[in-house]
Amino acid sequence: MPKLQAETALTPNRTGRMVLPFTPLTISFQDVNYYVDTPAEMRKHGYMERKLQLLHNITGAFQPGVLSALMGVTGAGKTTLLDVLAGRKTGGVIEGDIRIGGYPKIQQTFARISGYCEQTDVHSPQITVGESVAYSAWLRLPPEIDSKARNEFVNEVLETIELDEIRDSLVGIPGVNGLSTEQRKRLTIAVELVSNPSIIFMDEPTSGLDARAAAIVMRAVKNVADTGRTVVCTIHQPSIDIFEAFDELMLMKRGGELIYAGPVGHHSCEVIQYFQAIPGVPRIKDNYNPSTWMLEVTSTSMEVQLGADFAQLYRESSMCKDKDMVVKRLSVPVPGTTDLHFATRFPQKFREQFKACLWKQCLSYWRTPSYNLVRFVFITLSCIFFGALFWQQGNINHINDQQSLFTILGCMYGITLFAGINNCQSVMPFISMERSVVYRERFAGMYSPWAYSFAQVAMEIPYVLMQVVLFMLIAYPMIGYAWTAAKFFWFMYTMFCTLLCFVYMGMVVVSFTPNIQFASVLSSMFYTLQNLMSGFIVPAPQIPRWWIWFYYVSPMSWALRVLFTTQFGDYDDRMIDVFGETKSVPAFMKDYFGFRRDLLPLAAVILAAFP
Repeated sequence: MPKLQAETALTPNRTGRMVLPFTPLTISFQDVNYYVDTPAEMRKHGYMERKLQLLHNITGAFQPGVLSALMGVTGAGKTTLLDVLAGRKTGGVIEGDIRIGGYPKIQQTFARISGYCEQTDVHSPQITVGESVAYSAWLRLPPEIDSKARNEFVNEVLETIELDEIRDSLVGIPGVNGLSTEQRKRLTIAVELVSNPSIIFMDEPTSGLDARAAAIVMRAVKNVADTGRTVVCTIHQPSIDIFEAFDELMLMKRGGELIYAGPVGHHSCEVIQYFQAIPGVPRIKDNYNPSTWMLEVTSTSMEVQLGADFAQLYRESSMCKDKDMVVKRLSVPVPGTTDLHFATRFPQKFREQFKACLWKQCLSYWRTPSYNLVRFVFITLSCIFFGALFWQQGNINHINDQQSLFTILGCMYGITLFAGINNCQSVMPFISMERSVVYRERFAGMYSPWAYSFAQVAMEIPYVLMQVVLFMLIAYPMIGYAWTAAKFFWFMYTMFCTLLCFVYMGMVVVSFTPNIQFASVLSSMFYTLQNLMSGFIVPAPQIPRWWIWFYYVSPMSWALRVLFTTQFGDYDDRMIDVFGETKSVPAFMKDYFGFRRDLLPLAAVILAAFP
């Protein structure tokens, strides 16, 4: 990309304050150390320390309106430092003093006034750009802001990040459809900016982009910094123009030590002047990338060649002493200010969280025919197949012996389990696709896990109900089940609860397993147990006593009990031949399967409890 074009691309389109006010805040930190348990592989190679230190006495500060870069070679600890400051490290041991606006950092409060743009841009694929930003604003802005002001702020953010022209475009799946990589990067920034944070962290916002796309993203980043916010970015191998777009630089060497913390300067003059003043450091060539030169001359091999320790040289420099003075000044609260405090953990109340999550789920479900339309087609074809195969077998007049009862029970068992397994398998990829999005939103403090879970559970109800309606309109009359209001309701209620249970089982399995492959294996075990303990393959009276508890906790066993009992349990005058003797249908059901009509109220409650 020509230099003139790049400079034009990096020129901010707008500056100044935005509609909603915010409190500009500094983040200062002194002597930050970070330790993790030593990996077993390092112990094998002779490293005997129990703790591995990844950050060594890092001191610095980031200020409002200043675009700061964190740089270093791979393994220098730049992302580690970013995560420590942002509070994203849940393991290991953190030492040091981190302050926000001069006050000690409290993570719960800090999460409300900060944003974090991950390197991997994870967003719901079936939501548009505008809806993604509006959803974030709905959940992350305080309730005092009315919908009109919120919508105005959303529009302003879209304009600031230059997404207003594609606001109605679906996000899509990376590498398949939807937004380009550069557009996804900007959407990630917009989703965080719309929470109106004082501090924004960005992990390699230009990684994986060509020169033009990186310049567009950096222009958006500059727009954010020009609103007066504190913006900190880790950056890897930037071009000349992108590197010189930053105001300040913190450079780290391998091992997590600081070797430069100061201004970049016009045409990188400050960085170049600092390192060229060190004896033996090669001078930069004309038109050479300062960031590349800087990393080359501070490499481990160069340290060995020069016999110098760049971290020690920085600690002894006047720049370090000046930085320490700035950090000490910023670590003291400005007179007249107070520490930030929020009365609640989440910006919105539970009801609003649920409404927002349900709104997003509605859009996602409606725009995912690969999930919902397919399962409707599947249940329709299954109903036609089972209806044709068991044509009128459910009519009481066709039941004359135990085999005819076994046949119709097999029909109930087959279609319930068949449809249930399909629901369970179908929902797992859909939930798995959203898992990374949920992790990001949960860490951002957008909602309670219960609000999201209830919204997802509630969203399945109308779709499962539609499946059951299709079954009752197609398979129920074809198989010949009784057309009475009570029996029709019982059958519909039982199918609804059972299919819903299988859907929720798929959701739970995906949520508690590391990946969809493991979830599929675990769900297969669940299907096998449902098969064995349903009371069809092995009737309840024949199940060993030490396994009977599993029969009573199996959703399929209660479903078959209710379906069979409500359809045929009231035909006391219907006598059939069973194994050489004559019995009524209810008597045979009780003796052979253990199905009792007087347990129907209990069964109804248990079926409702399973989902």
